[in-house]
Amino acid sequence: MTTPPLSGIRIFDMTRVLAGPYATALLADLGAEVIKLEPPTGDEYRHIGPFLDGESALFQLTNRGKQSIAIDLRLPEGQRLAQEIAATCDVAVENFRPGVAAKLGLDAATLRGRRPDMIYASISGFGQSGPWTGQPAYDLVVQALSGLMSVNGEEGGAPLKVGESYGDLMGGLFASWAILAALFRRATTGEGATVDVSMHDALFSLLPTAHAQYLFAAREPARVGNRHPLSTPFGCYQASDGLVAICVLNEKHFAAFASLIGHPDLPADPRFATDSTRTENEPALKSLIEAWLASRSADEAVAILSATGIPCAPIRSFAAAASSDQTRERALIATLPHRKLGTVPVVGQPVRFDDLKPLARSAAPDLGADADGILNKILNLSKADIADLRANGVITE
Repeated sequence: MTTPPLSGIRIFDMTRVLAGPYATALLADLGAEVIKLEPPTGDEYRHIGPFLDGESALFQLTNRGKQSIAIDLRLPEGQRLAQEIAATCDVAVENFRPGVAAKLGLDAATLRGRRPDMIYASISGFGQSGPWTGQPAYDLVVQALSGLMSVNGEEGGAPLKVGESYGDLMGGLFASWAILAALFRRATTGEGATVDVSMHDALFSLLPTAHAQYLFAAREPARVGNRHPLSTPFGCYQASDGLVAICVLNEKHFAAFASLIGHPDLPADPRFATDSTRTENEPALKSLIEAWLASRSADEAVAILSATGIPCAPIRSFAAAASSDQTRERALIATLPHRKLGTVPVVGQPVRFDDLKPLARSAAPDLGADADGILNKILNLSKADIADLRANGVITE
């Protein structure tokens, strides 16, 4: 692949914090030119740690490959300038609370009125319609309302949030997916699109096991901890020194597994004859499995199970995952040049194209650092014009 997939596509990124910046970082990795609009104080993530020599790690990870221009949208001149830049872009992305973009003159109607073939994507907690539209929504709020927390946690225990900002991340991921789909349609029809992405909708759509239980079996999904709610044995089991994840999903595997743990008669036992009955009798089966594991370390058990072709793994720490040979071979962690830090580590988009993994070419920008280049290149403004904008407080750095 000699040309990045999104080479020639320009994106006006009005987003902040996580969902929107994550979406546009993925697109920057694919070769899009991303112009990040920031307020004079900068994206909030610039001010949230952990920090390295004053640089926010979270901001660096989610704003790689972008250019920054800081415009004061409280000023009519600032709004006009932002509109002028947007009119040169193929895509505009925002994650304001619904209604705010319109007040700033940066809504879909205004920007697509100037450029009808624009792809305009809005990312919000609950979307642009519905009774919850306009409600403030952080990731935890969306996890709580989407049903995700209700099915996540120990059996008999309290609901738990996922240990990452999945509402933001999935909203960003679906936004990038939708933008690509809209760009494909535009390439064939010339039509633009207005895309409405809800973090709540994104999380709710990612619960197919819960959907199956509620919509087809008419039962409320329950928390089952580190095991599958519908298949057994498919979960985490205690070895002598830690947990082992074991995944047995068909009868052939179960017969082999039963023999391996010293109970070849289990498939003939009515309690364990099918996946459904094994799930109904999971505690009894779990006790047999953990009796076999009790005299073996997690690594020993994994070696024995793997030799039989049974999918399994020890539970590793994040540090172990980050430093594994697999992570290194797949180039999941890379470095990009940074003006102040020399280089910074980044985790780019994970997909390979023709055996190459596209990644943005530069680290996250300094606040407003690219204003002169953007305004001269895109709007043909002179140095004097740009100096006037800066003197009047329309742009800052």
